[in-house]
Amino acid sequence: MRSRTRPGERSTGGGGLGVSRRGLLGGGVAVGLSALGWSRALGANERVRIASIGCGGKGFSDLLDTAKSPHAEVVALCNIDESKAHLGAAAEKFPMAKTFTDWRRLLDDAGTLDAVIVSTPDHMHAAPSLAAMHLGKHVQCQKPLTHTLFEARQLRQAAERFKLVTQMGNQIQSHPAYRTAVKLVHDGKIGAVKAVHSWQAGGMPWRKLDDRPAGAADVPAGVHWDEWLGVADTRPFQPEIYHPFNWRAWQEFANGQLGDFGCHILDPVFMALGLTAPLSVRAEATPMNREVWYTKSTVRWLFPGTPRTAGPTIEVTWYDGQGHKPALDVLGLTAADLPAGKDGAEGTLPNSGSVLIGTTASLVVPHVGMPYYVPAQRFADVTIEPEPARDHYTSWIDAIRGTERTTSHFGYAGPLTETVLLGTIAIRHPGALLGWDADAMALTGAAGASGLLTKGYRGGWQPAWV
Repeated sequence: MRSRTRPGERSTGGGGLGVSRRGLLGGGVAVGLSALGWSRALGANERVRIASIGCGGKGFSDLLDTAKSPHAEVVALCNIDESKAHLGAAAEKFPMAKTFTDWRRLLDDAGTLDAVIVSTPDHMHAAPSLAAMHLGKHVQCQKPLTHTLFEARQLRQAAERFKLVTQMGNQIQSHPAYRTAVKLVHDGKIGAVKAVHSWQAGGMPWRKLDDRPAGAADVPAGVHWDEWLGVADTRPFQPEIYHPFNWRAWQEFANGQLGDFGCHILDPVFMALGLTAPLSVRAEATPMNREVWYTKSTVRWLFPGTPRTAGPTIEVTWYDGQGHKPALDVLGLTAADLPAGKDGAEGTLPNSGSVLIGTTASLVVPHVGMPYYVPAQRFADVTIEPEPARDHYTSWIDAIRGTERTTSHFGYAGPLTETVLLGTIAIRHPGALLGWDADAMALTGAAGASGLLTKGYRGGWQPAWV
């Protein structure tokens, strides 16, 4: 049976995850012990001892990029898959690091580390991140920050309470393209912003099936399936559709295309405009069951205005699905207003990105591409100076050492993730106008919508709330 923990409740006794196996899981050390009591003050020449939870695939590149810092030392590695492509590759790269297949065992040895990278599937972001923060460990966690909105709020509150250095893995925030786009808006180059349209028009190659398959397959040697499932309900192993990559299609483990790309593509929009929590959200999407995510969606959030918007509110619209982009007339553009393609071909929007419609011009912000003004003819002679890049990964290490500050800390990444996850709730209630009171964490407008702010957790896997 699945136990359900409601927003605001604490996991207690043997059900919670946190300070140590003998502590929160065994009833010894109290949840309320300040993480500051566990943190280590770093000397000027000391290295930050890091552990990686989920060190295969994207987690491997997260680990490698963080370990480029001369001030980082990799001391522990964890992956549920012991094969060469996953834990094996990381262990070969960092032979002095201890290896684990269960992150709870890794945190039993928490005294030997200072910081944790969490690069697991989405459904397993919150539990290890919160457990590490209860131990006073700084955390870098992949995007979207969490699987549910309540988890995102908890990670933000934990970072504040324990005074830890955090960073979400929306690394393109530190790329010159996104940094340049944000500066152009901040410098008033397009005037006040009237509306925003963002999209990801690529395919969803991870969506292999329309529903959960019957039957079961043998779990491959070296794959620890129960630990992969973690907080989720037990289900049989099936090859190719869950581990190692195609979990993104399943509602139990991820948040579909919006969850995958929203914290990237909406990030420069949030930073440029200084957006806060939305007031409401409405979505349309292709039909879906309770297992697999949609194939196409449109989501509209209404936000309070900011000093950089043209009115008291501003609408941000998201589009995803194969070939699904905003129509040019909705943007106030024609093909002639866009830069011509190769050999003079008609101009088109990039496959993913945003258009910020300003009072004096509009700005196209491709996903991982330099921004440009439109209509293109008016700005043919305008040169945009790129902002320099930051190192999203090593800046986290430097911030832990007190010489830098992170830009996607959980105080910022939490609200961004909450907005994205409100969109995924609206997708499950197509056509309904959902009102959102962020302070009260109250969602109205559709029966059952508020129940999606959180989820149930398998017995023994409940996160340690703050």
